[in-house]
Amino acid sequence: MKQMYPKNGRVILHVDMNSFYASVEMAYHPSLKGKPLAIAGNPEERRGIIVTCSYEARSFGVKTTMPLWEAKKLCPQLIVKKPNFDRYRAASIGMFEILSQYSVLVEPVSIDEGYVDITESYEYGTPLEIADTIQKRILQQLDLPCSIGVAPNKFLAKMASDMKKPMGITVLRKRDVRSVLWPMDVEEMHGVGKKTGEKLRTIQIRTIGDLAKANEIQLKSILGINGPRLKEKANGNDRRPVDPEAAAEFKSIGNSTTLPRDISNQQELLYVLAKLAETVSVRLKRKKVLAASLGITIRFKDRKTITRSRKLNNPIQQEDEIFEMAKQLFLKHWSGNSVRLLGITGMDLVEQTEAVKQLDLFSFEKEAKKEPLFQTMAALRKKYGAHIIENAVMLPEIKKQQQNIGAETSFNKDFLHDFPYKKE
Repeated sequence: MKQMYPKNGRVILHVDMNSFYASVEMAYHPSLKGKPLAIAGNPEERRGIIVTCSYEARSFGVKTTMPLWEAKKLCPQLIVKKPNFDRYRAASIGMFEILSQYSVLVEPVSIDEGYVDITESYEYGTPLEIADTIQKRILQQLDLPCSIGVAPNKFLAKMASDMKKPMGITVLRKRDVRSVLWPMDVEEMHGVGKKTGEKLRTIQIRTIGDLAKANEIQLKSILGINGPRLKEKANGNDRRPVDPEAAAEFKSIGNSTTLPRDISNQQELLYVLAKLAETVSVRLKRKKVLAASLGITIRFKDRKTITRSRKLNNPIQQEDEIFEMAKQLFLKHWSGNSVRLLGITGMDLVEQTEAVKQLDLFSFEKEAKKEPLFQTMAALRKKYGAHIIENAVMLPEIKKQQQNIGAETSFNKDFLHDFPYKKE
């Protein structure tokens, strides 16, 4: 069987669950199968946006991120269910447990997709046999459909998994890139969004093939360092390994909320920011990181959305510090018009143990008072271990967070904290 695998290259699968949230609901409620189903937020609180929908709903033109009222107009018989994130998280863990049985190199990307490096997994069969087995097991054990891409690198595997949905298995080799990928519109390429596509079209790059043959200097001038990277992928090249540790990495921690009504009262809006600052602070402490930059998001009544951020002199983690910086950004950039959504995001995260404060004249005295406490804590940690002392305020907050996992739609990887993805 080993001869079916490349001598020098890799064999990588990208497993992508089909209409994941909707499929999980159908697995729990078989009566929903074959019907137009949408998962959406609470319409009473104006979170009526389609999170995902079944393929039956898609046949009516219903799409992800579409307002619920518009979806119901297209499909009056649409069945709408609120998200159940505990349920989705459990299904996700079940899916990744199946993947981990075929390789130690499993990299979760999000709650419903991941990469598997099966280069050394020839004992389980050919690459196609392994892909077929995984797909069938996920369907039989979890009652969930998935599509799988088989390729020599992560980029091609991701592109392949998108080609046949639902329940497809697609092989995409380097030699197929010119004939299969190059004729596609550039926006169909993984990593190229609408805005990037628009920029590329200004320099006459309309297809993936155009991007593959584009001038690197020109690409860098409009896309920065990402330009040459995209060109590499358009030529079918991707050197990124499947990294099980990547699931533990995160670049930002944030929280946002859609307001129950349009609000133009400054005090009410600052109160919302204060609650968001509290949540972000708890999550930063839970991850034992500090934010070196802070950003806010403001969406106005007319749906115009702005994001503004600021690099901080000192990394922050405390609720009052986050709120004060968010408040400054908000008051500077708020037009006074009614607000529909607010968000706060901590960025450029640094480990708590590595964060070094550059103390200024005003903060020095305040920090100096804490020094005896810090010295005592350091001595105890040195004697009994790094985790002997944890901030006591975190204990009830952590318990609260654990009880409310999945209270909002999130693209971070908190859902995997129980999944044994790290290599032993």
